[in-house]
Amino acid sequence: MRISTITNWAYALTVGLTLLSGGSFIIATHYADREREALDSAWRIDESAEVLARAAELTTEDARLFVFTGEQRYLDAFRAALTEERKRENAVRLLRELGLPEEEMAALRTVEANAEILDAIEEMAVSDFTNGAVDQAKAALFSAEHEEAQFNLLSSVRQLVDLVATLTRGQVEQASAQAALWGTIAKSMLALTALVFLCVLYFVLTRRVARPLLQMSNVVQRLARQDYDVQLLSDGRRDEIGDLNEAIQVFRDNGLERERLDAERRKDQQTKDQILQLMHRLQACRQEGELAPVVALFASQLFPDLSGHLYVMNAGRTALISKSRWGTPTLSGEEFTALECWGIRRGRAHLSDGANNDVRCLHLAERVASSALCVPLSARGDTVGALYFEEVEGSSALSKARTYVELIAENLALAIANLQLRDRLANLAVKDPLTGLLNRRSLDENLADLIQENKDVPTSLMMIDIDHFKRFNDQFGHDAGDFVMGQVAAIITNVAGQGGVAHRYGGEEFAVILREHDGTAALQKAEAVRHAIETAPIDYQGQPLGTLTVSIGVATTEDNRPKATLMQRADAALLRAKSGGRNVVVSDWSGRANRRLA
Repeated sequence: MRISTITNWAYALTVGLTLLSGGSFIIATHYADREREALDSAWRIDESAEVLARAAELTTEDARLFVFTGEQRYLDAFRAALTEERKRENAVRLLRELGLPEEEMAALRTVEANAEILDAIEEMAVSDFTNGAVDQAKAALFSAEHEEAQFNLLSSVRQLVDLVATLTRGQVEQASAQAALWGTIAKSMLALTALVFLCVLYFVLTRRVARPLLQMSNVVQRLARQDYDVQLLSDGRRDEIGDLNEAIQVFRDNGLERERLDAERRKDQQTKDQILQLMHRLQACRQEGELAPVVALFASQLFPDLSGHLYVMNAGRTALISKSRWGTPTLSGEEFTALECWGIRRGRAHLSDGANNDVRCLHLAERVASSALCVPLSARGDTVGALYFEEVEGSSALSKARTYVELIAENLALAIANLQLRDRLANLAVKDPLTGLLNRRSLDENLADLIQENKDVPTSLMMIDIDHFKRFNDQFGHDAGDFVMGQVAAIITNVAGQGGVAHRYGGEEFAVILREHDGTAALQKAEAVRHAIETAPIDYQGQPLGTLTVSIGVATTEDNRPKATLMQRADAALLRAKSGGRNVVVSDWSGRANRRLA
């Protein structure tokens, strides 16, 4: 029951009991007044009866003394007693006014009749004595008739007094009993009112209001300190305290939800900050190979419950190769063809869930309940790789991380595409597009680096020129000439090996820097190049192109020869080789052409 209802009922009950108590006190007071009135009436009746009796006795005594003595004073006293008649009449009128019952009124009328009879006898005797009939007057006052009249008067007075006394005693007892009864009722109502007030004060104010409010105050204070582990009142009350408790419960639930949302927001912000850091690291990468460890590092931090691979498309764009991995991925291997991934086919993220709600990628292990997500890395309309994640069986981390994974994939694809474009642009800047060798600019930079080095290590330089290449172009065409240039470049690269850095110097001329090669080693390497080109069978579109020869000039930094003149000395040796009959190797220190190999 609601406190307002209890309070209203208690208020109404208290007011009602108070009114009843007050009414009981009023009724008790009324009966107390009636008791006093009954007592007063009894006193007045006794007084009136005494007046009647005394008046009768006085008149009789004065009349007899006058008759016997003849003294005037007794006559005056008798006449004075007659004046008391008015008092008797007043007493009788008073008794009548009291509203006596019929029996008492009959007794009163008898008293009045007896008093009149006695007064008549005595007045007649006094009159006879005054007229000289002394004996007759004495005989009348002492006669049996007078005695009887006096006796009847006194008897009727006593009877009236007894009747009235009985009546007034009953009235007094009845009024006293009613006054006591209503006094008891009034006191009981007052005690009941006090008891109700104390019950309301204890059960309503103390137990149902003060104590719960004190508990709720502690709860609210803890909630104000964001201590949401506090236990609320759970007594199922349906009153104002219950409403407040439900409101506090809603406040607590809202606080918990707000705390949960704040935690998710903080976690989301932390994840976004880590993703932003990843983006900054990706932008700072200068080579494509630097991306893989960066992605693996941040992926393991961002998604600790997930494993995965970073796949990059191969040069032939037929397969994807894992460049890095994090966690322990088991569903997908290190390499798979592009057509085995539905994400690559569709060009959008593809979820292969454990419930088989969609087709599974062919590169995943079969009959596995775990889910996997393949996100293609596409930028500028070109797919450069794929970002792959998988979760353990029964986990839901993949669905929560999908949005972040797709966001990372967009930026990662753009970073890979930019680095690949940068690599292509760098290759175009430093490599010859026809032969794939480093160009003249790279040669100049490498020679400049060589000059600045302080290493006391011999380095040699080969200058190579294709013999009679213009005539070859004129005979077989420029397409065949370009093909021959590529074949010569390939032979030079293969023979020079890791110790030589081949460049296209310009036209049909090539330059090879041989680090850590002295003059003898450089001449041997040059002779091997010349021999390999001369003996290589070259066919173009099924047509033999004949024998191809080259002239080579070699210079070295051995014996403290200046590095700055290495290019000029090698070029001068090449000119001597060409003027000396071609298809020969000439060094700048020998001053002569080396013998051709058979």
